[in-house]
Amino acid sequence: MIKIYNTLTRQKEEFQPLVPNKVKMYVCGPTVYNYIHIGNGRSTVSFDTIRRYFEYRGYEVDYLMNFTDVDDKIIRAAKELETTAPAVAERFIAAFNEDTAALNVKPATMNPRVMDHIDDIIAFIAALVEKGYAYPVQGDVYYRTRKFATYGQLSDQSIDELEVGASQRTGDEQQIKEDPLDFALWKAAKEGEISWASPWGPGRPGWHIECSVMATKHLGDTIDIHGGGQDLTFPHHENEIAQSEAKTGHTFAHYWMHNGYVTIGEQEEKMSKSLGNFVTVHDMIQQVDPQVLRFFLATTQYRRPIRYSETTVREAETNLQKLRTTYENARFRLANRGTDEAKTSEVPVLADFEARFITEMDDDFNAANGITVVYELAKWINLATEDPTIDLAVLAAAVTKFSAWLSVFGIYFVTDTLLDEDIEALINERIAARHAKDFARSDQIRDELKEQGIILEDTAQGTRWRRDA
Repeated sequence: MIKIYNTLTRQKEEFQPLVPNKVKMYVCGPTVYNYIHIGNGRSTVSFDTIRRYFEYRGYEVDYLMNFTDVDDKIIRAAKELETTAPAVAERFIAAFNEDTAALNVKPATMNPRVMDHIDDIIAFIAALVEKGYAYPVQGDVYYRTRKFATYGQLSDQSIDELEVGASQRTGDEQQIKEDPLDFALWKAAKEGEISWASPWGPGRPGWHIECSVMATKHLGDTIDIHGGGQDLTFPHHENEIAQSEAKTGHTFAHYWMHNGYVTIGEQEEKMSKSLGNFVTVHDMIQQVDPQVLRFFLATTQYRRPIRYSETTVREAETNLQKLRTTYENARFRLANRGTDEAKTSEVPVLADFEARFITEMDDDFNAANGITVVYELAKWINLATEDPTIDLAVLAAAVTKFSAWLSVFGIYFVTDTLLDEDIEALINERIAARHAKDFARSDQIRDELKEQGIILEDTAQGTRWRRDA
């Protein structure tokens, strides 16, 4: 049974999905005004790994990750680049897709965008105004924070503590709000900025409202999991809960998950654009194998901080190369094994390894302990590869399992010749991808196999394959 650390309750809880064997998962994506840095990449890779493990365990995952394509930072970037906010968003959405594809991040089921949901956002805000949870003033609309009784529960803060911090803020906005704690749902248009017509005058959405609207529209009033970086716990996710539950009257998300920071430097500061201490994924993957960066980001338990340095990245590179060598040596041994068939169910040692792998990963997706089991299986495969008496069917089964576990972490090894077991595994992954409507991954697998000389034929009886003559 998978257990998840729930930020809302501050304890591990058994995962009980709303619908058996299905997961409704929403993850906060990037504000697309620049290239993502490694800290942003860590969040994307962490939740991709979590999604992959759910799928490994037999769940169908409906995975949404938004793009914030209207924001103060995007507007500033557009002015600096002498272009429009939509043009900036398009440029960096394309960059995000390119960089995360290099990290072998699976495409989301959907990437909803703010600009495509303006009417939905206006309707959502209007419902909050009608219920008395929001009020318009001078073209803005604010949420009445004190009206939501459990505000502060997610971030474990009392309303009095929050009031002290809010009362220290200054500026014109603070002067027109009913309460310093209230936050913007809609912002009145400023001269020269992108805007839309609304019942309160021309303007644009506040930051927090977008995720409430897009998550509930596409996944329903209640979802299984809401995820994002640790820094989003307050105020972003706190505000999402207040908005969503006030509007729908239902629990917004059953499980709240937050990944830890990437730190950098001797003081181990959080990597962020505001501190100027960041390294972009775009630049990093020009210097190192993207699979190394993926391995570096994916193999630490998602809630733990990761220290970024040249040394830690090189350690990841060394460890990944050892696993690659294990894989390649075993495949070389198996290349001329004949027609032996692997019978995983008849290999007790593999069943023991798998039980341990599942136990570790079921415990809040503990990737650090999970990859330790992979290392131990690698040692077993190394010994088996050198053993002249080994049953090659057993070795083939171990290699297949080894490859499947690495795939959970988003790691794959390209070889010249695919074994039959590998082909079948990829076909099964393609079938699962098509079932999940992940057509991009389905097409990618078909193309990968074609490059290896494997032709797929989809028939009424299922998918067949043959080697191209």
